[in-house]
Amino acid sequence: MKLTSILRIWLTRSFKSFEFKDVYSKSLDYENLETLGLYVHIPFCETICSFCPYCKEVYDKDKSKVYKAALLREIDLVGKNLTNKKRVTSLYFGGGTPALMIEDLGDIIKKISEYFIIEDGIGVELRLKDVTIDNLEKLKSIGVNMISIGVQSFNEACLDALGREKTDYSNIQSILNKVFFDSVDMDLIFAIPNQTKESLKEDIDRAFSYGATQISTYPFIDFTFANNKYKPLDECYKKDMLNFIGEYSRKINLERTSVWTFAKKNSKKYSSITRDNFLGFGTSATTLLKNQFKINSFSIDGYVDRIHRGELPTSLTLDFTLRQRMVYYLFWASYSMKIDKNGFYNLFGYSIKKYFGFPIYLGKIFGLLEEEGDVLNLTDKGAYYYHYIEQAYTTAYIDKMWNISRKIPFPKKIVLK
Repeated sequence: MKLTSILRIWLTRSFKSFEFKDVYSKSLDYENLETLGLYVHIPFCETICSFCPYCKEVYDKDKSKVYKAALLREIDLVGKNLTNKKRVTSLYFGGGTPALMIEDLGDIIKKISEYFIIEDGIGVELRLKDVTIDNLEKLKSIGVNMISIGVQSFNEACLDALGREKTDYSNIQSILNKVFFDSVDMDLIFAIPNQTKESLKEDIDRAFSYGATQISTYPFIDFTFANNKYKPLDECYKKDMLNFIGEYSRKINLERTSVWTFAKKNSKKYSSITRDNFLGFGTSATTLLKNQFKINSFSIDGYVDRIHRGELPTSLTLDFTLRQRMVYYLFWASYSMKIDKNGFYNLFGYSIKKYFGFPIYLGKIFGLLEEEGDVLNLTDKGAYYYHYIEQAYTTAYIDKMWNISRKIPFPKKIVLK
């Protein structure tokens, strides 16, 4: 039996699989939810990177205009039933390459602001080549205060293994010094074929010397539908590299803010995923509500067609059991290295130890968790085992779901066991 199946059965106390069905509604019940985040997906890229699994296609200006119109309409469909403007924690633009629609982002933010009050800020994903004075000033002018730059690596051998062209980054430091953002994240990939600890260390050093306030490090994963030049390195090597990142980050006085994220101390943190609840707009965007998880169609044409009919573009819906929802919460809370016992109680109305006392006990016994007042902290050992489980989850769940969703705009059902 697969690791994911064993953990699902043990933690949910049920043999019930995660069953996503082609069910959708014309409204979403989110008005009374707290700590709500927003995400907008821009599914266009200049070229398609083989290693990237996300929903995207080659940029076409005319198609982007059609997509923008549908995106604005989706925001209206979701927001129109609010009795008052809804406070949300943050808004993130991901992709794809959001900068390809940089002239449209202001209109999208304006439309979102008709229904939502964004409290903590707005973040946008960028490529290195997008980091220009003109682009950054445009982003600042529309309220963006956080950026995440998809570097992956500065090393030519690593870029070659990923199938990416080298980008000129000689001016990035001076540009970031001229246009200030509260948070500058740089994404790096570890365990790339041809990568060494020394080249990874150089990537980390360069990222911070060029102006990063944090780095997000992700393991190289070979999705079944990718066309990668090289295969991933084995788990022992990944473990060694992740441990090296943690040790080196401590050495240079960085704070570990999640399993894969390391930041300068006292800096504003950039994270697009650790929210108790969130609404997703655009193709492939996901929505997490109190008792449901929803996924929008991966097809731009299918997405636009559904919106034109005045209906939400939901492709699949998962109705959580209580324990399934709790496990989902704990999975992403663990990613942030901290599980807030009070936060769990506020969300579910039950003590975390009532439902998960024994797993917590085992986590403490085996050195994966440390309890400090109302918080359970993952140790570095716990972070590695989270990383290992996340890899298994990605292979068993995400790979299957995204592969099917790429081929079928509105699947009838997907069962994840």
